[in-house]
Amino acid sequence: MRFSSERPFWGTLDSLPCDYQNGDSPPIGARLAQRPARDMIPYLRRHFNANFSQEKYRQLLSRMEQVAGTPIPFRNSETPCFFPKPLLEKMVAYGNEILGELLSPHSEYHVASAAAVPSQFNVPGETPHPLFVQVDFGLARAAQGEIEPKLVEIQGFASLYAYQPILARQYIEVYGLDPGLRYLLGGLDFEDYVALLRRAILGHHDAKHVVLLEIDPCKQKTLPDFTLTERLLGVRTVSLMEVERNRKRLFYRSGGRLVPIHRIYNRVIVDELIRKNMKLPFDFRDNLDVEWAGHPNWFFRLSKFSLPYLRHPSLPKTLFLDQLETLPRDPENYVLKPLFSYSGLGVVIGPSRQELDAIEKRSGYILQERVDFVPVIDTPCGMTKAEVRIMYIWLDNPVAGPILVRTGRGLMMGVDHNRDMEWVGASAALYPE
Repeated sequence: MRFSSERPFWGTLDSLPCDYQNGDSPPIGARLAQRPARDMIPYLRRHFNANFSQEKYRQLLSRMEQVAGTPIPFRNSETPCFFPKPLLEKMVAYGNEILGELLSPHSEYHVASAAAVPSQFNVPGETPHPLFVQVDFGLARAAQGEIEPKLVEIQGFASLYAYQPILARQYIEVYGLDPGLRYLLGGLDFEDYVALLRRAILGHHDAKHVVLLEIDPCKQKTLPDFTLTERLLGVRTVSLMEVERNRKRLFYRSGGRLVPIHRIYNRVIVDELIRKNMKLPFDFRDNLDVEWAGHPNWFFRLSKFSLPYLRHPSLPKTLFLDQLETLPRDPENYVLKPLFSYSGLGVVIGPSRQELDAIEKRSGYILQERVDFVPVIDTPCGMTKAEVRIMYIWLDNPVAGPILVRTGRGLMMGVDHNRDMEWVGASAALYPE
């Protein structure tokens, strides 16, 4: 890929002991109830930990598989995360500010990001803004001692919009938590949210003419989200390689018959297409008679490519690697990120000088100041960090809905990086009104 040199330039850049990997977790009960509360909402955490049982956790996992209709190929944490509503509202406000800063029609970024879309994946009919936006925050300690969200990443691509609210509901039901706890933002209840998601994905089309498009979906770790999307909205999940083309129209087969595709809920990760060098049944650049629920260009335009353009106070110092006059003397205090990787692929925390010097296509990377995220979830295995994803649906205006949480005690929060630990993994945010 080639990227525009029309980019900002600023010059030089001035585990805990208890991971019960074998057997059951240690007893919780009274011992945990007497521990100093350091969690974000101590009374909810103490109550949850004191009443936790492995049987309830097994029931949670079983219920999720039953509801999704497929095994869950990633780790769900034993616990939800309890957050104060004002902290979540601050993240939503930060997300809105960041989107306003980036997507103003006359902003430097809005013009420059057009060059971020590779020519071989530049899809016609680009929308004025992304339909789906994810804004990820880590939690750091501010100078005054309070918890402050720090921007980790932003992406204009769909996430687990069906899976995440279902997971939150199951935490509440299986563990018998207060049914008044909220798990959706913006005052949405579950029915409101499903109606919003239906508008975003189906538009005005019949569900049989809308497909969730992915590369070999049955082998993707996000398959439970696909199956839940089917169950909630009635759309069909279709493999990219099974799409058929006739002139300007696309089709999928159902019961041996060709069914026209009028709208695509796009879940194809272009980075995966490039890595696999796949020969496609249609060219993304063609002017096809199809709508996109999540236009593919926003995968590139709203991505890590965006970060060096931001001036928002929640963003750690971030620069394009090829725009540095000199490399930092302390690279261990930075994070190296490929611009368009997904799920943490290729991210290096604390890269060595040798690793930085060895990069050939430096225009494809950013270097970001490393932030010390504080552990805020009190578990039997010790205090645990959390990364919080605010998930927007943008029809008329960006609306924050589900909250995805990834927890861990390692350097990275992704579930792949905490797979051999307990009381970590994919989780949900719950908050009292």
